[in-house]
Amino acid sequence: MNMNIKKNPTIILAPFILLRFLFFFSWIFSMAAAAAAVENTKIPVHVGVVVDLDAPSGKTYLSCIKMALQDFYASHAHFNTRLVLHTRNSNQTVVGAAAAALDLIKNVQVQAILGPVTSMQASFVVNLGDEAHVPIVSFSASSPSLASLRSPYFFRVTQTDSYQVKAISSIVKNFGWRQVVPIYVDNTFGEGVIPFLVDALQEVDAHAPYRSVIPPSATDEQIEKELYKLMTMQTRVFIVHMMPHLCSKLFAMANKIGMMSEGYVWITTNGAGNRLRSLGPVVLSSMQGVLGVETEVPTTMELTEFKVRWKRQFQQDNPAIIDVYMDVIGLRAYDAAFALALAAEQVGDTSFGFQERNGSFSSTDLDTFKVSQYGPKLAQALSNTRFKGIAGDFSLDCGQLQSSRFQILNVNGDGVRTIAFWTPENGMVKTLSSTNTSILSTSEKCDFGPIIWPGDSLSVPKGWEIPTSGKKLKIGVPVKVGFTEFVKVTKIPSTNRTDVTGFSIDVFNAAVDVLPYALPFEFIPFENPDGTSAGTYNDLVYQVYLEKYDAVVGDTTIRANRSLYVDFTMPYTESGVVMVVPIRDNRRKCAWVFLKPLTWDLWLTTFCFFIFIGFVVWVLEHRINEDFRGPPSHQVGTSFWFSFSTMVFSHRERVVSNLARFLMIIWVFVVLVLTQSYTANLASLLTVEQLQPTVTDIKDLLRNGDNVGYIENTYVCEILKQLGFDNSKLKPIKTMEECDEALSKGSAKGGIAAVVDEIPNMKLFVAKYCSKYTMIGPIFKTDGFAFVFPKHSPLVPDLSRAVLNVTEGEKIMNIENKWFSQESKCEDKSTTPRVSSNSLGLESFWGLFLIAGMASILALIIFLASFLYKHRHVLKQSDSRASKWRRVRAMFEIFNDKDISSHTFKSSQQRDGIGGVGDEVKASPNSNWPESPFSYLDHTDKDFVLSEGQQTPSTTSHASPEIVPKSELDIITVQEMHTNPVTDRLA
Repeated sequence: MNMNIKKNPTIILAPFILLRFLFFFSWIFSMAAAAAAVENTKIPVHVGVVVDLDAPSGKTYLSCIKMALQDFYASHAHFNTRLVLHTRNSNQTVVGAAAAALDLIKNVQVQAILGPVTSMQASFVVNLGDEAHVPIVSFSASSPSLASLRSPYFFRVTQTDSYQVKAISSIVKNFGWRQVVPIYVDNTFGEGVIPFLVDALQEVDAHAPYRSVIPPSATDEQIEKELYKLMTMQTRVFIVHMMPHLCSKLFAMANKIGMMSEGYVWITTNGAGNRLRSLGPVVLSSMQGVLGVETEVPTTMELTEFKVRWKRQFQQDNPAIIDVYMDVIGLRAYDAAFALALAAEQVGDTSFGFQERNGSFSSTDLDTFKVSQYGPKLAQALSNTRFKGIAGDFSLDCGQLQSSRFQILNVNGDGVRTIAFWTPENGMVKTLSSTNTSILSTSEKCDFGPIIWPGDSLSVPKGWEIPTSGKKLKIGVPVKVGFTEFVKVTKIPSTNRTDVTGFSIDVFNAAVDVLPYALPFEFIPFENPDGTSAGTYNDLVYQVYLEKYDAVVGDTTIRANRSLYVDFTMPYTESGVVMVVPIRDNRRKCAWVFLKPLTWDLWLTTFCFFIFIGFVVWVLEHRINEDFRGPPSHQVGTSFWFSFSTMVFSHRERVVSNLARFLMIIWVFVVLVLTQSYTANLASLLTVEQLQPTVTDIKDLLRNGDNVGYIENTYVCEILKQLGFDNSKLKPIKTMEECDEALSKGSAKGGIAAVVDEIPNMKLFVAKYCSKYTMIGPIFKTDGFAFVFPKHSPLVPDLSRAVLNVTEGEKIMNIENKWFSQESKCEDKSTTPRVSSNSLGLESFWGLFLIAGMASILALIIFLASFLYKHRHVLKQSDSRASKWRRVRAMFEIFNDKDISSHTFKSSQQRDGIGGVGDEVKASPNSNWPESPFSYLDHTDKDFVLSEGQQTPSTTSHASPEIVPKSELDIITVQEMHTNPVTDRLA
C-alpha cells in the first residue's frame, strides 16, 4: 500500500485540490450574491424603446441600444441608476408608433422614450411626450419640419436633413449644372428638406424647374409613369430623397427604362446614402454611377472593435439575418442610449413618479394621462450632456445634434467608393486631414476622385439633353414688313413651307454650329392666319414665358422688364438707341461767311487786344521813337496802324525799346496762331462739304412739338411717351422707304422731324440714305440684340459662349458683309469726308490772350515804375503853392516831351552836327513833323515856373535869360527833373 502511495502521489494531494475548488466556488457564489445585493440597491429608470421590430433595421437599432447600456454600466458599475428598457413594436406605421408610446407613458410610466424611427412617427410621439413631460430621444428622425414642434422634450440625436443640402449644392456647383429635379417621397421625411434644398441650389445659381413626388407605397407602374414624364424634360440631374426600400425600387425602374444611361446624373441624399454600403449587389447593379451623400463617421479603434463585437452578438441573437451592416443610424442609437444613461445618473434619485394632469384629453382613453415629475430634470440633464461618442462628438444645441462632415460616394461595380468630402469649415475637399484648411472659392472646383457616371461614362454629363422623343425646339421669330435684313419670313407656295432668313438667323445658326452637341429646332413665325404680325416684340417674348415657344430668335433687345420673365444670351449687336435726322449743307453763298470762322466773342476780344497792344506800344515808344511822335491824330493813327498791321505782318514802324520788343515777340506769336486758325477754318467752310443735322437734341423736338417716328411694334414708342411725347406726335414707321418719305416731308408738312430706334436698324437706314440723314446719339442706353430663352434654361450659358465665339471671329464679319454690304458701298461713294466745321471760340485761345495781356501789363508796370523813379523829385516839391494836380500835369508834360537822353536822339544829334558846348538842341531841320507845343529848345536848362496865374511853362535860355528870382517862385530846373546827358559830359 505504501508502495502504491509512493508510486501515485496524486492520491495524497486529491483532498487538498478538492478543498481548494470548494473554496473557489464558494467565493464566486458569495461575490455573485454580493453583486446581486448591490444590483438590488440600484435605482431603476424605466425607458421605452419604439422601433420597427419587423424590419432588420429595427432589430439592428435595438441591439445597439442594448449593447450601449452593457458597455456603459460595465465601465460605470458604481453608478446608482440603471436604465430598464421596455421595447415596443411600431409596426412600421404612425398609429402603431403612437399607440406604443401611449402605452409606455400611460401604463409603464417610462421616464424617456428612445425612438421612434421615422419622422412621421416622431411628429405624433413628440406631441405625446410634450404633454406627459417625457423626453423623446430620436436617433433617426431627420426631417427639418420636426423643429417646428419646438418641444423642450424632443431631442434629435442625428443630423437634420437641412445640414446636407449644402453638400448637395456644392456638388451641383462643382460640375456647373444649372437645372436639378428633386425626386422625393410624399411624406414628412420627403417634404421637409425640399425648401432648404431649393434655397441651397439657388445660392449656387441652380434651379429646380420641376419637383417629382413619389407616394410612399408607390407601385412599379406609378414609378414608371413618373420616370417617363421626367424623360420628356430637358433636365438630366436628379436628386433622390427617400428611404432605401423605395429608393431601390426607383432605381430598378430607372435602369429598366434606360434612365441609367450616359448623360444622366443621379444624387441620393443620406436617407439612402447612409445605407449604400449595406445594399446588396443586385440593388447596386441598377445604381451604377450614382453619387450619394453619407454622414461621415471618424474611424477609431473603439469603432472598429465595437463593430466586430456587435456583429458577433447580432448574429447570435438573429441567426436568420445574414450580411448585416452597421450604418450611422445604429451608431447614433448607441450614443443616444449612452447619453440617456449619463443624464439619468446626473438626475440621481429624484422622484420618478407621475402626477395627475391639470387638464385632460378629450379622448376617453387618455383621461388618466399623467405628467412625469422626472421629465423636466432629465430633459435639462440631456441638454447639458457632452461626451465623445462612438459616432463622434456628442453635443446637443437646442435639442439638436450639431452638424458633422459628409462623404461623397460613387457606386461603381459591386461596391461604393469615397470620392470627396464636405465639411462645414472647408466645403468640398478631396481628402480629410488635420492640415487641410483650404476653402473653395466661388471660382474653384474640387478635384474629385475618379467618377464612373451612369452608362460607365468617364466624362461629366452636361446635365441636360434635348428630349429623345424627336421633339424639336420651337423657336419664335418676328414677322416684319421693313428692316427685313435682320429677320425675313418668306412663304414658298410651291412647297407650302416657310423660309426664315436674315442677319439674326445666320448668327443663331453659326452659334448652334459651335455647340459641342446637336440642337434640333424649327422656326415658327409669330403671325396671324393672314400672315401679319401677331403682336409686338413684348408679346413675342412673353410667349416664351407662357411656354408656347422654347426660344425667340430675331432682333430682340435685352430689356429689364423682359428679363423678369425670360433669360437672354449675350448680345450679338451694338447697343443703344439713336435718333436719325435730315442733314443740311451749310456751304451756302453768304456775304458774311468770312466772319463765321470765329465766334463773336473771339472777334471782339481780338479787336480789343489790337487796340490795347497799340496803346501799350505807343506808351513804351512815345518818348524815344520819332515814329510815335507828332500831332495827336498822327500818333493815334500810327499806333492803330502799327497794331493792326501785325495781323498781316506788314508794319514798317520800328520799335526801339526792349520792353516793346519783348511785347511784340509775344503778340506776333498770338497773331500768327489766330491768323492760321482763321485761315484753316475759313478754308474748311468754303471748300469742305458741311453736313449739319437739323436737330441735335431730342428735347428740341419735344419743345418744338415736332412729329417723331419709331419702328412699328418696338418698345421705343414707350420710351418716347415716358419722355413726354404725345401720342399724336408719334408716327409708326414700317419700311425704310416710308421712313425716308416721312423725313423728307418734315414735321410741318405731316411727316416727321426725326426717327428714333436702335443702332443696328438705324445704321442700316443711314447706310441706304447716307447723303440725306445722319445719326445723333446714342440718346438711350440698351444692351443690344440677343436670343430669348426660358428662365434658367441650361441653353443660355452654352449659347452665350457660342455667341461670343462667333462675334469675336471672322464669322460675324462675313455675316455682316452678306447682309449689310450696301453700307460699305455708300461709304465708298463719298469721296469727301463729312465734317461739321464749327466756329472757333474764345475758349480755344484764352490762354494766348492771357499771356499777351499779362506781358502788356507787366511792360507798362516796368515802364511806369522806371519813369516815376527817374522823375520822383517833381512829385516831392514841398511848396504848397504847387498843387498835386500841377505836379501830375508836369509829369504828363515831361512824358510828352522827348527823352533827350535816349540813344536814338543822341544818334540823331550826331548826324545833324550838334553836340558842342553851347550848341542849342533843336529839332532837326529835316524833321517831317513840327515840334510838340510843349517842346523846348534849350538843351541845357529848362525851368518850369509854376506861379500864380501862369498856366503854361515859361522858357529861359542863354539868349534871353529872364529868370524870376527864386525867392518869389518855385523854380524846378531841368537839371532837377531831367539830366541833360550832353551837359553832364561837358561838365
